[in-house]
Amino acid sequence: MPTYKEFPLADTAEGLTEADILNWHVKPGDTVTVNQIVVEIETAKAAVELPIPWAGVVTQLHVEPGQTVEVGTPILTIDVDPGGAAAPAAAAPAPAPVEEEEMKPLVGYGSKAVVTQRRARKGAAPAPAAAPVAVAAPPAPAPVAPAAPRGGYVPLAKPPVRKLAKDLGVDLHALTGTADGGVITREDVERAANGTPVAPPVADNGSRERRVPVKGVRKMTAAAMVQSAYTAPHVTEFLTIDVTPMMEFREKLKKSREFAGVKVTPLTFAAKAVCLAAKRTPDINAVWDEAAQEIVYKDYVHLGIAAATPRGLIVPKVRDADSLSLKELAQALTTLTEVAREGKTSPADMANGTITITNVGVFGVDTGTPIINPGESAILCLGAIKDQPWVVDGEIKVRKVLQLSLSFDHRVVDGQQGSEFLADVGALLTDPAMAMTY
Repeated sequence: MPTYKEFPLADTAEGLTEADILNWHVKPGDTVTVNQIVVEIETAKAAVELPIPWAGVVTQLHVEPGQTVEVGTPILTIDVDPGGAAAPAAAAPAPAPVEEEEMKPLVGYGSKAVVTQRRARKGAAPAPAAAPVAVAAPPAPAPVAPAAPRGGYVPLAKPPVRKLAKDLGVDLHALTGTADGGVITREDVERAANGTPVAPPVADNGSRERRVPVKGVRKMTAAAMVQSAYTAPHVTEFLTIDVTPMMEFREKLKKSREFAGVKVTPLTFAAKAVCLAAKRTPDINAVWDEAAQEIVYKDYVHLGIAAATPRGLIVPKVRDADSLSLKELAQALTTLTEVAREGKTSPADMANGTITITNVGVFGVDTGTPIINPGESAILCLGAIKDQPWVVDGEIKVRKVLQLSLSFDHRVVDGQQGSEFLADVGALLTDPAMAMTY
């Protein structure tokens, strides 16, 4: 008889508890192979494609795009023995009790296995050890009505419109459809991608409000920021510097043969300065371990770069940034930014950072008091570089001026260490030649 297996939503080695179903790549009746991508999900950190560990025929999809599903919940049923002879229903043996089924890590997963448990029926004989784990199902399983999505809201859009939104990096949850019934159209997506505002339709009661469920990246960011703000005692210091020499050096690099085609930005210099200064002030690159009551010092710099994307704020990392040259760092930052904007940053690329830089200057903002990324002890904020009057050798001149701010965890970093680190970063940006002495 057919042998059915249920494919549960797996924890993609992130420790997450739920995810949103974005798109199915299969439908009932499709034949699939081992490790074939069957579904795309959105976790609190990134969009992830899930492969299936078995070959067979898809018999049922249990959830629809837009639904939020808890880890371990069956989302698909597959017949792994479609060629098996179906026995008469009356003679079909009772389903073998499944005490524990371990699904091995799939391609792209971490080492964590996903375990699903089922209660054995009373009086049922245990399945032989050598028998394959299987779940017997009726010959024609009735479709399961999808549960209402958490938050009660699913964006109304046809599959081609969903695909267009994905390609353009537009979050359908943030849109209000202009078609009948609130259906999101291709024009709605294109207007959002171009930054053209769309006035929401006025409800019968005259309300101009709309509610959007908090999920995905926004939900993760909110929880992480609250946790950080209320567990780590934040201190923020500020420093205003003249970066005219840095900007002049940048122009020289643009004309050099070695940096031809390499995008060097103020963020590149700041990243290099942070890596160099962290070596002289190791406390800034350490972290407080509450459970062990220890301070963990990191002998490497996994540099986080806060990036605003259509999916929300994410912080991808440049691994071992302290080992990269200025040119390599510039190239790594360019790649990191492009991948983030395309929404392709993987969960692994956002984990285990040691210190972060956020650049509010790109929005024309002078400075800020950023919240420390959880698992780290400091975050540096770059403001906008502006022409301002500055005293040089007793005379007032127009210079390129930048404001820096540094937030740090006062459990790990004292005022002295925080001040020394910020002063070092400032000195390196004021005079890039100082890097030769570090």
